[in-house]
Amino acid sequence: MTLERGLIQVYTGPGKGKTSAALGLALRAAGQGLKVYIIQFMKGWSDYGELVSVEKLPNVTLRQFGRPEFVDKDKPDPEDIRQAHQALDHACQIILGGQYDIVILDEINVALDFGLISLAEVLSLLDARPEKVELVLTGRHAHPEVVKRADLVTEMLDIKHPYAEGVPGRRGIEY
Repeated sequence: MTLERGLIQVYTGPGKGKTSAALGLALRAAGQGLKVYIIQFMKGWSDYGELVSVEKLPNVTLRQFGRPEFVDKDKPDPEDIRQAHQALDHACQIILGGQYDIVILDEINVALDFGLISLAEVLSLLDARPEKVELVLTGRHAHPEVVKRADLVTEMLDIKHPYAEGVPGRRGIEY
């Protein structure tokens, strides 16, 4: 099965669930025989549960780009910038390569917001997307121009979260 027409989707907002929604889409697509490639920007930590699960899914590939440490928005490490550009270059190769039906660019909105990559680079990637490739961009603070070019935009709202009560991230739930 291949897509007749791919769209651009954006999952953004301050609430929990952006990456989870994208992973849910990958799960659904894999079940229908579509090939999915997930590129995680700014994520180099090896303890995310999805890394183990994706290995068991047919037709889904995940690759991380980033250091295990958090990125300092005000003063990003040169390695963070290098890794983000490496992720963007890899995304371009995958999107144009014609082997995948869906490409998920996890946390690309944050990489753009942090200035690790430029708006021009992201828009160029959107413009280069072949018609049959579904492209999903996740992360807080989606740029208005990215939102404008998207076909579907979902904003996750933070109405109530256990972090506010001091509950730390839980294995299998938040990571």
